[in-house]
Amino acid sequence: MQTKVRARFRPRWRVFGAAGDNRAMLHIDKLIPRGRGLARVLLARAPTLALDWAARQRTRFEATDSSGRTLQVALPAGTPLHHEDVLIATDGSLVRVIAAPQPVLQVRHCSAHGQPQDLLRAAHWLGTQGQAIAVAQDHLLMLPDGPAAAALRRQHLIVSEAQGPFDPESPGQAAAALPGHAHGTAHDHGHHDHDHDHDHGHGHGHGAEHDHGHGHGHGHGHDHDHRHGH
Repeated sequence: MQTKVRARFRPRWRVFGAAGDNRAMLHIDKLIPRGRGLARVLLARAPTLALDWAARQRTRFEATDSSGRTLQVALPAGTPLHHEDVLIATDGSLVRVIAAPQPVLQVRHCSAHGQPQDLLRAAHWLGTQGQAIAVAQDHLLMLPDGPAAAALRRQHLIVSEAQGPFDPESPGQAAAALPGHAHGTAHDHGHHDHDHDHDHGHGHGHGAEHDHGHGHGHGHGHDHDHRHGH
């Protein structure tokens, strides 16, 4: 008798993914950002859908999840998918979104000629250029872009190629996640962008050691600051 009761029981969220569980096309029109509020056991059992950033910006597409099911996704316009978002099919089943590995650029500050605060300046500049960026503990991630990479290197930042998941934040979230944000983001951006991007970034005649060794905190004119003992 208990076996029959269990067979008739249907949970609110249905998770499929057993071997051979290939069903008709699933229609998906809802998502839960980062799977908030869902039990971990449900998230762990849910099939996954690995997509790169370009694919995750589309709101209407067909794809195949990790259990081999065909998904027809139709989300509201302007709803990009992020890593660990959970899609909800019309039949109540769940699919967990994974950021697929893809070519990226890692941007790090130069420990010899700079400081971690340089990443805050770089993130602000990249935002003004319309670049999507993701923030890691000690570096930025961006999509491959030759001219932008060259501009960052001229600012004595270290830019290297890598392969990995890319899940960018909004410009405001990216700035807040970087070291030094609490010390005055607007002030730092205003001074550093002007002095280094335009005055020092394009010419190496001043010397990398000179520009960076005396600190970014001076903001205006290194020669002036040095004569006054800074």
